[in-house]
Amino acid sequence: MTLPTDTDNSPEVSPSGHRKSGKKTARNVLIGFAAAVLVIGLVAGAYVFNLAQTFNSGTTKIDVAFPDESTRPQKTEPINGTAAMNILVMGSDTRGSSEVDVETDASTDQRADTLMLVHIPADRKNVYAVSLMRDLWVDIPGKGESKINAALAYGGVPLMVQTVESLFQQRIDHVAMVDFEGFKGLTDALGGVEIDVKIPFSPNSGPMKGHVYAAGKQTFNGDEALAFVRERKSFSDGDYQRVRNQQAYLKAIISKTIARETLTNPVTVNNMVSSVSPFISVDKSLDAAAIGNLALGMKDLRASDTVMFTLPTLGTGTSADGQSIVVADTNAISEIATALSKDQLGQYVTAHGLEKGN
Repeated sequence: MTLPTDTDNSPEVSPSGHRKSGKKTARNVLIGFAAAVLVIGLVAGAYVFNLAQTFNSGTTKIDVAFPDESTRPQKTEPINGTAAMNILVMGSDTRGSSEVDVETDASTDQRADTLMLVHIPADRKNVYAVSLMRDLWVDIPGKGESKINAALAYGGVPLMVQTVESLFQQRIDHVAMVDFEGFKGLTDALGGVEIDVKIPFSPNSGPMKGHVYAAGKQTFNGDEALAFVRERKSFSDGDYQRVRNQQAYLKAIISKTIARETLTNPVTVNNMVSSVSPFISVDKSLDAAAIGNLALGMKDLRASDTVMFTLPTLGTGTSADGQSIVVADTNAISEIATALSKDQLGQYVTAHGLEKGN
């Protein structure tokens, strides 16, 4: 006895007795494939939308981020439809202090512990981050000479932007303020980060008191990373080494963030955005859509394409009123200002051997 098979490879016969064409079967397969692609697209779109919503709702928007337009440098002219971009990043350590409202331009007691001018060239092939020493002695518009980080206390974010714009005669396109506490959650969301410790140390205070940061490559969790970027008293050159450590940490974060295994893991990406966004304040135009467009233009960026260095100075000194300050190197500032205006910061970096920092 022959049992019937589960499949029939013979052409399908219609009720009228005519065999159906194989073209219709192929068309059905294509329709099914298109439907599957559509479902995948909708799921991916929903994920991206939710991610954007998480960032936009989690971050604080700085109500007044920029000074009066009449005081500002002109906008950068686009090259082939794309303009270079300057982002002022401020790191603030709020441990042991009350939360500070950065949404106004009112004077506060808050100072920026970390300052970075991030320059993204028009070709989007590199990212340059110039660290500014927080005790750099500069002219603060309307206030006279003072440490650059005092601008935030004197006039909020707008005065800090105006001070940096005046220093380099370049327009700041976006502003981001990051609380150091956000580093902890971001690091843990990434499963830790590996950092090459150049100078070993052990904090004398804080949650990581007594913890040994040995020389060489170490993998840090959130608490360890937070103490690493905060420490300065253990070093003979204090703030200078702290800035180098912060740069090393940021490079490690960038390297792990743009790694394929990170970007292809929706859970990791969502955890990253969720953990860090509550600790970020941005200008109103720096939303998820703006960041997405920027990321699209930089999709081929590698970790090695990110260059970080500290604005050259003339060392430390004492102000007329007795403050310990960092003395500005006006020649270096002028050179960098010219390079920024021509979108040639890469040439400046190469000419001064700053590819791996200073």
